[in-house]
Amino acid sequence: MSVTLPRGDTAFQARALYRSLLRQSNQFAAYNFREYAKRRTRDAFRENRHVEGSGSDGTERTVQELLQKGLKELQVLKRQTVVSQFFQLDRLVVEGGKTGKQKGDAGGIVRQKDTGWD
Repeated sequence: MSVTLPRGDTAFQARALYRSLLRQSNQFAAYNFREYAKRRTRDAFRENRHVEGSGSDGTERTVQELLQKGLKELQVLKRQTVVSQFFQLDRLVVEGGKTGKQKGDAGGIVRQKDTGWD
């Protein structure tokens, strides 16, 4: 499973990588992992937005190293999203999932289904 970027302008490559990372982040089954991956992607690109590749060889090399690092992260995300699909949990309330209420002496949560109680 190799990932390649389109040839050409490094700014175009960076935008393509950014979109790919965000798109892949949305594939996580768990809300917390999904939001963490999107936040981490945005923060990494925001942190390196002032790095330009149109200067001396040093900056061009830095940009290429950052793009390669991003490609490796994309490969990791692809593997992790596949694994996360095997462990789907109930949707959280913040995702519009089912709500629960306190019930009983033990204080356990009883989840309500659309058709009735569990």
